[in-house]
Amino acid sequence: MQPPPGAQYAVIFTSRLQPDAEAKGYGEVAARMAALAREQPGFLGMDSVRGEDGLGTTVSYWRSKESLEAWGKHPQHLAVQRNSQAWYSEYQLRIAVIQEQRFLGPPTHGAVDPHHQQGSKPK
Repeated sequence: MQPPPGAQYAVIFTSRLQPDAEAKGYGEVAARMAALAREQPGFLGMDSVRGEDGLGTTVSYWRSKESLEAWGKHPQHLAVQRNSQAWYSEYQLRIAVIQEQRFLGPPTHGAVDPHHQQGSKPK
Protein backbone atom coordinates (compact mmCIF):
# COMPACT_ATOMS: atom_id res chain seq x y z
CA MET A 1 0.00 0.00 0.00
CA GLN A 2 1.40 3.36 -1.01
CA PRO A 3 1.09 6.30 1.38
CA PRO A 4 -1.16 9.13 0.18
CA PRO A 5 0.49 12.05 -1.66
CA GLY A 6 1.89 14.55 0.83
CA ALA A 7 1.88 12.00 3.66
CA GLN A 8 3.83 12.87 6.79
CA TYR A 9 5.99 10.35 8.62
CA ALA A 10 6.80 9.59 12.24
CA VAL A 11 10.02 7.92 13.39
CA ILE A 12 9.38 6.19 16.72
CA PHE A 13 12.57 5.45 18.64
CA THR A 14 12.10 3.47 21.86
CA SER A 15 15.19 2.77 23.94
CA ARG A 16 16.49 1.79 27.34
CA LEU A 17 19.57 3.59 28.61
CA GLN A 18 22.60 1.82 30.02
CA PRO A 19 22.96 2.56 33.77
CA ASP A 20 26.10 4.65 33.09
CA ALA A 21 24.81 6.42 29.94
CA GLU A 22 24.82 9.88 31.52
CA ALA A 23 28.40 9.41 32.71
CA LYS A 24 29.29 8.54 29.10
CA GLY A 25 27.87 11.84 27.81
CA TYR A 26 24.43 10.68 26.67
CA GLY A 27 22.61 13.89 27.67
CA GLU A 28 24.97 16.13 25.74
CA VAL A 29 24.89 13.93 22.63
CA ALA A 30 21.09 13.60 22.73
CA ALA A 31 20.69 17.39 22.98
CA ARG A 32 23.13 17.90 20.10
CA MET A 33 21.27 15.40 17.90
CA ALA A 34 17.88 16.97 18.69
CA ALA A 35 19.23 20.41 17.75
CA LEU A 36 20.75 19.04 14.55
CA ALA A 37 17.51 17.25 13.61
CA ARG A 38 15.60 20.55 13.98
CA GLU A 39 17.88 22.06 11.31
CA GLN A 40 17.15 19.36 8.71
CA PRO A 41 14.91 20.02 5.71
CA GLY A 42 11.54 18.37 6.22
CA PHE A 43 11.77 18.18 10.03
CA LEU A 44 8.38 19.02 11.57
CA GLY A 45 8.83 18.43 15.31
CA MET A 46 9.68 16.02 18.08
CA ASP A 47 8.17 14.56 21.26
CA SER A 48 10.35 12.79 23.82
CA VAL A 49 9.82 11.16 27.22
CA ARG A 50 12.02 9.01 29.45
CA GLY A 51 11.17 7.27 32.72
CA GLU A 52 13.36 6.89 35.78
CA ASP A 53 14.00 3.28 34.74
CA GLY A 54 15.76 4.52 31.58
CA LEU A 55 12.98 3.50 29.18
CA GLY A 56 12.20 6.29 26.75
CA THR A 57 10.45 7.06 23.50
CA THR A 58 11.21 9.83 21.04
CA VAL A 59 8.91 10.48 18.10
CA SER A 60 10.18 12.74 15.35
CA TYR A 61 7.89 13.98 12.58
CA TRP A 62 8.97 14.44 8.96
CA ARG A 63 7.40 15.99 5.87
CA SER A 64 8.47 13.09 3.61
CA LYS A 65 10.13 9.71 3.60
CA GLU A 66 13.06 11.26 1.74
CA SER A 67 13.62 13.84 4.49
CA LEU A 68 13.65 11.23 7.26
CA GLU A 69 15.97 9.01 5.22
CA ALA A 70 18.34 11.95 4.69
CA TRP A 71 18.39 12.49 8.46
CA GLY A 72 19.21 8.81 8.99
CA LYS A 73 22.21 9.21 6.65
CA HIS A 74 23.46 12.54 8.06
CA PRO A 75 27.21 12.10 8.83
CA GLN A 76 26.96 13.35 12.44
CA HIS A 77 23.89 11.23 13.07
CA LEU A 78 25.64 8.17 11.59
CA ALA A 79 28.66 8.73 13.86
CA VAL A 80 26.39 8.75 16.93
CA GLN A 81 24.54 5.65 15.71
CA ARG A 82 27.83 3.75 15.50
CA ASN A 83 28.37 4.40 19.23
CA SER A 84 24.80 3.55 20.29
CA GLN A 85 25.79 0.59 22.49
CA ALA A 86 27.65 2.98 24.80
CA TRP A 87 24.31 4.54 25.77
CA TYR A 88 21.56 2.00 25.03
CA SER A 89 21.05 -1.50 26.35
CA GLU A 90 18.28 -1.95 23.77
CA TYR A 91 16.31 0.02 21.22
CA GLN A 92 13.68 -0.26 18.50
CA LEU A 93 13.09 2.08 15.60
CA ARG A 94 9.78 2.17 13.76
CA ILE A 95 8.69 4.34 10.84
CA ALA A 96 5.02 5.11 10.46
CA VAL A 97 2.90 7.01 7.98
CA ILE A 98 0.59 9.47 9.70
CA GLN A 99 -2.86 8.65 8.37
CA GLU A 100 -4.84 11.13 10.41
CA GLN A 101 -4.37 13.79 13.08
CA ARG A 102 -6.86 15.28 15.52
CA PHE A 103 -6.39 18.33 17.70
CA LEU A 104 -7.96 20.02 20.66
CA GLY A 105 -6.60 23.54 20.28
CA PRO A 106 -3.66 24.38 18.03
CA PRO A 107 -1.34 21.51 17.07
CA THR A 108 1.71 21.09 19.29
CA HIS A 109 4.75 18.85 19.74
CA GLY A 110 5.43 18.16 16.10
CA ALA A 111 1.83 17.72 15.01
CA VAL A 112 1.14 19.59 11.81
CA ASP A 113 -2.35 20.49 10.69
CA PRO A 114 -2.24 21.52 7.01
CA HIS A 115 -5.23 23.82 7.61
CA HIS A 116 -3.65 25.65 10.56
CA GLN A 117 -1.00 28.30 10.06
CA GLN A 118 0.88 29.35 13.19
CA GLY A 119 -0.58 32.64 14.40
CA SER A 120 -3.85 32.19 12.52
CA LYS A 121 -7.17 30.56 13.27
CA PRO A 122 -7.89 27.10 11.86
CA LYS A 123 -9.91 27.16 8.62
